[in-house]
Parts: sequence; structure tokens; C-alpha cells
Amino acid sequence: MTEAFNTHPHRRYNILTGEWILVSPHRTKRPWQGKLEKVVGEERPTYDPDCFLCPGNTRASGDKNPDYKDPFTFQNDFSALLPNGPQEEVEEGLLKASSETGICRVVCFSPDHSLTLPVMETSDIVKVIQKWKEEYTDLGSRKDINYVMIFENKGDMMGCSNPHPHGQIWSQLSIPVEVQKKTEHQKTYWNRNKKSLLGDYLEQELQLKERIVLQNEHFVALVPYWAIWPYETMIIPRRQMQHIGQLTSEEEKAYAGILKQLTIRYDNLFQTSFPYSSGIHQQPTNGKEYPEWHFHMSFYPPLLRSKTVKKFMVGYELFAGPQRDITAEQAAETLRNLPEVHYTKH
Repeated sequence: MTEAFNTHPHRRYNILTGEWILVSPHRTKRPWQGKLEKVVGEERPTYDPDCFLCPGNTRASGDKNPDYKDPFTFQNDFSALLPNGPQEEVEEGLLKASSETGICRVVCFSPDHSLTLPVMETSDIVKVIQKWKEEYTDLGSRKDINYVMIFENKGDMMGCSNPHPHGQIWSQLSIPVEVQKKTEHQKTYWNRNKKSLLGDYLEQELQLKERIVLQNEHFVALVPYWAIWPYETMIIPRRQMQHIGQLTSEEEKAYAGILKQLTIRYDNLFQTSFPYSSGIHQQPTNGKEYPEWHFHMSFYPPLLRSKTVKKFMVGYELFAGPQRDITAEQAAETLRNLPEVHYTKH
């Protein structure tokens, strides 16, 4: 990076989507007189009798959770997608629509209501990863499911309706737009070079060392060159895998380890249970071959200046394109230098 790019406005290109982002590093100097939100108490009991996700409790649907000890999944009681429905396509002039079906599931990471990924034991995070693999394989094997989207919304700020540690899996008939874009750009690179786009990108990042946050034998966590959110990160496996079902037992442990260490650094940044949306992008499950795909996991956290000041996508971002203030290099350096022990354990 040149010094000009560290201090002056510039654009960066996202190799996975083909889109550009505006970076304005000089804006971090502006004073903040906007909204400050109250910090909600973060201590929670290990069991909440009113929680719909705790073991043994009755959910809003009337179904009762088992007394589970390990990660537990169930069909979302308020699914955005339904497995059955009319199959219709409508095209009337400029108006176009088509039916969509799918299966939405909830994954409870732990029976302990008080936990989050950064304070879970690595061995228990391995169990979450194994549950993700199991669900990806099960849902992806169905003829009416062509994509399986695994994600987590953590914190009230990200619209999470229940603080119990959990994520979601939406599987659907169609392939989502973001995945279509990433498929196209990875395939173009693969056809030209017979190599993984993300694999070559990762090799370059490891040489430069400017945006690396964490790494172990099997995974690297970095701030993407084209990151949009202030402390956005991406976890990339060193070995090219099309989907998480290909993880070995050793890679599961390494994945769990880097997930724990990355989320610890997030919490340590502002000494709060750090909100984010995270998601795993991997190949579609429509039965086709995708040699170009290299699975990865992205974290999009909204916090910018403190635990109460978040980044909104408004104004220019909504009407023109994404923009960020701090550079990817600044964000990576900040995260990289944070303690590896959770702030509540000091």
C-alpha cells in the first residue's frame, strides 16, 4: 500500500463479486456528535426459564426442546422459507416473480444460555462445526435444495431476537445472488488459471502480511483488501475445499481454534460481547461440479468507534455504493495486536 492510499480517498476492487468500494481514511478524524446507545447488561444466567432455546423449555410453537447437551437443531418455528408450496412463475410485462421453497433450521450452539463462541471451549466449537457439516450434507442431498446458507446474527444490534447462543441455516431452491456472483468470478479465474482465486489471493496476503489477523496450520483469518464493514474479516482454509463437508477432523479443530481466537479479539476490541453477522459461503448443492469454489467464512461487524457507535449503511452507501473510513490495514493491525485471552478472564 502506498502512503497516499493510507490517508486519501481511493477505490478498491472485490475480486469475488466484481464490485468496487470507496475508502475514505481521512474521515476518521471527524468528531462524533451522533447517537450514543446505552450498553445493555451482558451477564446472563446459564439457564433462562423464559428462553425459547434453552433445554427442556417450550418454544413459541408449542414444541418442547429436548434436554440437549450438545448442539441441537430444529426447524425454525417462523421460517422465512417453507418446504411446500405452489410452483409458479409470473412474467407480465416488466413484472416478474417465481415461487421459492426451502427449509430453515435453527442451530443451538450450546445448552448454556450464557455462552457465546469466544467463551466456549474449543472442543465444544468443534461440535458446532460438526453439526454444520451434518446439516449441510443432509439438506444439500435433497433434490429441491440447491443452496445451504449457514449464518449467525449475534447481538441485538444485528436483529438477533434471542440471546441464547445460536445460528441459522436457510436452505433453498434457488442459488442466492451473492453466491452467483462469487461463483462467476471464481469460475472465470479457474478457467483461465486452473487455480483457486482465493488460494492465490491468500498466498499474496501471506506474503504481504499487512491484513493478516490470525493464522494456524490449516486456516487464516484476515481483513479482506476490499472489506466494507469497519472490522470485517474472512476466514479462509489454506487447502482448497468446495464446502465444509470436506473438512478433516484436524481441520475441524483448527477451524474451531481460529473461530474462538478471532471472536475473542472482537470482544476484546471494545470489551463487549461484539455483535456481528457471520456466514459461510460454499459451493451450491445442485449436483453440479464446482472445482473453482473455495469455501470461506465472513464476519460483518457494525461497530466502528466504540461499543455504542456503529456503522450504518446509509446515504451514499444505499444510493451509490459501499464506503468505509478506516482502511483494511488499520483494522487488521488493531485486531492483530489485541490480547488472545478474553477480557472477562483477565
